Amino acid sequence: MGGEAGPAEGEMTVNKGSSTCVASSLGRNESSLSFRILASRNKKILILLGHPDKSGFCGEIADTYEVAARAAGYTVDRLNIGEMTFDPILHHGYRERQGLEPDLTRFQELVIAADHFVIVHPVWWVGMPAILKGLFDRAWLPGSAFRYMRMKSGGRSIFWHRMYRGKTARIIVTSGTHPMLVRFLPGNVNAQLKWGILWFAGFSVRTTWFGPAEHIPEGRKTRWLAKVRNLGRRGT
Repeated sequence: MGGEAGPAEGEMTVNKGSSTCVASSLGRNESSLSFRILASRNKKILILLGHPDKSGFCGEIADTYEVAARAAGYTVDRLNIGEMTFDPILHHGYRERQGLEPDLTRFQELVIAADHFVIVHPVWWVGMPAILKGLFDRAWLPGSAFRYMRMKSGGRSIFWHRMYRGKTARIIVTSGTHPMLVRFLPGNVNAQLKWGILWFAGFSVRTTWFGPAEHIPEGRKTRWLAKVRNLGRRGT
């Protein structure tokens, strides 16, 4: 009353003359906000393009996410599976140790260093491309991605340590058929990567699915890429 200006929106006053309290409160809030911003900008993101050809829509999705994430200040590493050199076949299953090629070792190192893991891939025959599955067959190994617990007898138990616990992942999937139809007919084609591979190793996983992704109208493509750009900005 009496023409005095009230506190600015968002400020909290205790009584008259409490401007010091307000300033102190604002200072703490700004410091906390700055810390959260700094922490988010220090987030390390690994992007894996799981389509062997980077010139298509999956490549465009990966490019869009990468540009947005870098612009937001995140530390970003990028792998294109079509440019990696490794044998995707486990020639003896897991009975014999198969030496890792340098690109597989680097993949393991980047996953370990990353806070957030983004995988972009198409749905081919109700699953991920074979070369992408081969990457995980070769590199997702006991001691790196998970470790089984041992019983007192020395035998392996049914329980395991999830080595990447605390990390997050985003799977971005494209399909030639509408996602609802794919889910309804063959079932959860995303289960192997989401649950059997990433969750098993400790990741908290979210999925974004675009489809039908062939002959996409420009307006729809613009909306989809805007969604990807927003994910990149937020680092999610």
